[in-house]
Amino acid sequence: MKDGHIHTPFCPHGSKDSFEQYIEAAIKLGYTEISFTEHAPLPLTFTDPTPDQDSAMKMNDLDQYLFTVNELKKQYANDITINVGLEIDFIVGYEDETALLLEEIGPHLDDSILSVHFLNYNNEYFCLDYSPEMFAKIVHTFGSVTSVYETYYNTLLRAVTTNLGRYKPKRVGHITLVHKFQKKFPCLKPMNDYIIHILDEIKKHNLEIDYNGAGVNKPLCQEPYPPNWVIKEAMQRNIRIIYGSDAHCAKDLHQGMHTIMKEALSI
Repeated sequence: MKDGHIHTPFCPHGSKDSFEQYIEAAIKLGYTEISFTEHAPLPLTFTDPTPDQDSAMKMNDLDQYLFTVNELKKQYANDITINVGLEIDFIVGYEDETALLLEEIGPHLDDSILSVHFLNYNNEYFCLDYSPEMFAKIVHTFGSVTSVYETYYNTLLRAVTTNLGRYKPKRVGHITLVHKFQKKFPCLKPMNDYIIHILDEIKKHNLEIDYNGAGVNKPLCQEPYPPNWVIKEAMQRNIRIIYGSDAHCAKDLHQGMHTIMKEALSI
């Protein structure tokens, strides 16, 4: 059993739970393989739009992060497989900077995820999953929930199809993240066609998807990223699917798995 999406004490907006707490909890839950995929440093010329500018680790922490995970990898080699990874942000307008970062750090990674958290509107950036209040501001700026959703899926499509070099992540993170606040901000236009097109491109580019359990525990989402019907479509295309807890504290390991397993039985 593998968890391919776990955060760490290097996450500025996460908990201070130690690496050992995550690892011991994973072993206790029966996992045989985990990937630590901390938020990679954002491009140096990009301004984090969140209030505390805490979306990702700082560049000066990266070497220590890689060293620490590699040491733990050796320490726990007989108990569990630990992958050194990062969650990379795809940000429109910063593709070249992201490709350069990947070229530099790619050789040091076992695993990585490519995700969209930031949306661009007239050269202003917004963090789409920060809070319901920020999402309301995004909706106001974009003009409608539908426009926000369309922008997200068009950005995700660009993430999938853009050449970021030989170390581009092989897995696409939480592909329906824009639904995080759907109970409060429902989208009146179905996004099925957008999602199907993205799945076709994921298959074409030989990528994987992150079956992310975090959405299950979000009160305004209450479903995995992505939901069951998307997983069915992915399976029909023989797209590799990797469970990810997206845990930001040790107790969130395995989150959403009960729902995911129940849905899997219906496929």
